[in-house]
Amino acid sequence: MKRIKHLYLHVPFCKSICYYCDFCHITYNDEICNRWLKQMGNEIREECKDYYETIYIGGGTPTCLSDEQFDRLLSMIDPYANDVSEYTIEANPESLNENKINILKNHHINRISLGVQTSDNDLLKSLNRKHTFEDVVRCISLLKDNGIDNISVDLMYSLPGQTMEILKKSIDDILSLDTDHISIYSLTVEENTVFGKKNIEKLDDDTEGEMYEYIIKTLEDNGYINYEISNFARNNKISRHNLGYWNYEDFLGISAGAASKIGNRRYQITGNIHKYLEDYHIYDEDIILGKREMMFENIMMSLRTVYGLNINEFNKRYECDFREEYKEALKNELISIENGICYCTNRALLNQVLMDFMD
Repeated sequence: MKRIKHLYLHVPFCKSICYYCDFCHITYNDEICNRWLKQMGNEIREECKDYYETIYIGGGTPTCLSDEQFDRLLSMIDPYANDVSEYTIEANPESLNENKINILKNHHINRISLGVQTSDNDLLKSLNRKHTFEDVVRCISLLKDNGIDNISVDLMYSLPGQTMEILKKSIDDILSLDTDHISIYSLTVEENTVFGKKNIEKLDDDTEGEMYEYIIKTLEDNGYINYEISNFARNNKISRHNLGYWNYEDFLGISAGAASKIGNRRYQITGNIHKYLEDYHIYDEDIILGKREMMFENIMMSLRTVYGLNINEFNKRYECDFREEYKEALKNELISIENGICYCTNRALLNQVLMDFMD
């Protein structure tokens, strides 16, 4: 069986729930967390077979665990991390401290994804975030003082009450942090979130578009490459784990709510933590992808990036002729082919382009 290079592990606990969050999560409970750690240990022993090139621990809030639980979690993954080149963990500023950083270093984690969202403290409160921007500054300084300088920060836009002035101030503040990776996300209001239940809406499309264009221009003017629609990096600090997704490579997901794609099978473990504690073989989704579905998903993911889609590799993978299969779609003026690579020349309009590639 082909080696799986990428491992994702989902920590479903948070000390508090952000009003916009639709990920698999539960309010932290010490007893449930200990049961989860035991069950996840069983799953890891059954499912993990290899050393992984990239490991990503997301959530939820991995750093909301107690120090003992945090160390226990990372110890479970140690046997599979001997060959890891990029080892990322998500963290929130209010729960990342000197003790947690020492534990990270002991387990050779070399990349941090820090949830910042905005530098405006009033907006942070309105999102039910429990940190201030001053906490962010403290965390970044603490990480760098401890030799961890591969840091990504998240930034949200199109937030209720957010003006262009507030956004511009947040961008300036984010740039002052001097990190090599920035991820940006527009607010999406899902019905099961607090915002969804209260009928809170994001900003209008014109304002959202103006914010997106401003973010791209400002970050590029400051030396960041927009290497994927929502991601910017400098000094070659791209997210190698996420690049695996965009290259449509296989990945294994562990824990409640985690998704996997292995060969032509895609499945997602139940997001119900109580069901997971009973049996981690319960799936919310488990499907076998047809060849055409995989071809489309591969195109969709690859065209999100500045690297585009390698036509020769695509042809070998699917035993087809890309140019012939999609000759009508390739007539779209937003598609360019150079040196055997297919690009979308305006990735902000990618959804329109992808309609031409769909059956």
